[in-house]
Amino acid sequence: MRETFDVIIIGAGTTGLAALREVKKRTDNFAIINDGPWGTVCARVGCMPSKALIEAAKAFHRRTSFEEFGIHGADCLTPDIAAVLRRVRRLRDDFVGSTLKATEVLGERAISGRARLLETGRLEVNGQELRARNIIIATGSRPFVPSPWLALDRQILTTDTLFEQKTLPDRVAVIGLGAVGVEMAQALARLGIEVTAFSKSDTVAGLSDPKVNAVAAELLADEFRIHLGKQADLRVADGDMRVCAGTQETAVDAVLASLGRRPNIENLGLETLGIQLNERGLPPVDPHTMQIADLPVFMAGDVSGMRPLLHEAADEGHIAGINATHPAPIRFERRTPLAIVFTDPGIAIVGKKHASLASGTLAGEVRFERQSRARMAQRNDGILRIYAEPVSGRLLGAEMCSPDAEHMAHLLTLAIGRSLTVHEMLRMPFYHPVLEEGLRTALRELSKQLPRCRESDLAGCEAFGAQALD
Repeated sequence: MRETFDVIIIGAGTTGLAALREVKKRTDNFAIINDGPWGTVCARVGCMPSKALIEAAKAFHRRTSFEEFGIHGADCLTPDIAAVLRRVRRLRDDFVGSTLKATEVLGERAISGRARLLETGRLEVNGQELRARNIIIATGSRPFVPSPWLALDRQILTTDTLFEQKTLPDRVAVIGLGAVGVEMAQALARLGIEVTAFSKSDTVAGLSDPKVNAVAAELLADEFRIHLGKQADLRVADGDMRVCAGTQETAVDAVLASLGRRPNIENLGLETLGIQLNERGLPPVDPHTMQIADLPVFMAGDVSGMRPLLHEAADEGHIAGINATHPAPIRFERRTPLAIVFTDPGIAIVGKKHASLASGTLAGEVRFERQSRARMAQRNDGILRIYAEPVSGRLLGAEMCSPDAEHMAHLLTLAIGRSLTVHEMLRMPFYHPVLEEGLRTALRELSKQLPRCRESDLAGCEAFGAQALD
C-alpha cells in the first residue's frame, strides 16, 4: 500500500459506498476500512429485510377483507413463520450480495478492521498506521439497548437479530414506537403474534400533527395493544419476562427493543482532532459540505445523527466523496425533507413538520372514509393534512396516515421542492378514480382559505385557443 492516501473512507455502509463512488472517479489512491460484516445496514438488517417481512404480513392480512369482496375460505389460511423468515433472509442475502460487489474488486484497498484516529491525517488499523490527506468517517450506527436489558440475552431482540430468528415466540413486546417500532409491531401482529407496544412518547412514527397522530394511534390500536406516554421497564418474575409501564404489566416471551440508534464512535479517536465535541461526543459538521470544522475530515451518514435515512445517508456520502477530492469544499443544497413509515395505512412526513410551522400557517385535510377509490379497495381509513403559507399559498409540508402515503408523499415532495402553490397544484390533472383525488380535496380546502386568484383551477386559453386548458 502507498504510505499516504489521497482519501481513506472509514465505513462501507450506504454512506461509505456512496463516497467511494465519487472518490474512485477522481483518484485511485484511496482505501476503505470496514469493521464487522461488509454490506450495508440497509441491506443486511434494515430497510430491505424489514420490508420483506412487512410484505409477508400485508399479504396474510389481506385475507381479513376477502368476505367483503365475496371471496370465501380465508379462515383456512395460516402463516408459516419459519418459512416467512427464510424468505426474508433469502431476499436479504441477495440484496447484501449486490452491495458487496462494490468492494470485492478493490483488493488490498479494502481493509477489514477497526480504525482509530491518531490525529488529523493519521489513523491506525490492525496495528498499522495509515496516513491520508483527507478522511471520511462513515461508521454508521447501531440499535440502542439499555445496559440492564443486556443480561436478558436472547429474549431481547433488535433489528440486528430479529431476522436471524428461525421462528418467533407467541408473545412479543415492542418498546419504542418510532418508524421501525411501528412497522415491526404491525407486521408481527398481522402474522398472528400477540403484540403489545409501549412508548414513553404520546406520538407514534415521528408524527407531530395531533390530528394525524390521533388517527394513526387509533388505527394501530385496532391491530395490537398500545400503551403511550409511559416509560417501560423490564423485570423477570416466575420465569416470565414482564414489561411494566405505569399501572400496566404484560407478560411476554421476548422484547423487540426499538429505542433508536446510537452513532458508532466508541474508540474512534474523535477527541484527537483537537476540536470541541458536543454532549454526545460528536464534532460540529456542516450539513452542506459534511466537513468537520475546517479540517480535511468529513463525517457523513447515520454517524453524524443529522438525518438517519438511507437517501440522506447516500447524499451525504456523495457530498463527502466529492469534497474529499476537491481543492475546496463545495456547498450542496439538501433535498426536501421526506420520511416514510411502511405501515398500513402508510405514514409520511414531507417538508416542514406541523410542530415547526409558524403561527397562522394554513392547513387543509382530507379523511379517507368516504373516498371512492379507497372504499373500493377496502382501504378507506386515514387522514392527510397539508400546510401552506397564508396569502401566497406556497406549500410548506404535510403529515399523513393514509392509503398510498408513500406515493402521495413523493408527489408533495416534488411540489414543495419546486415551491409550488396550492393553486398551481390544483392545475394538475387528477385522474378518476384515484386516491390522489383525496389529495385534491385537501388542496381545495386550502384554496378556500386563500385569496381568490381566478375563476377556475384551469388556466385560461390563449387568444386563438392554442394553449387551451394549459
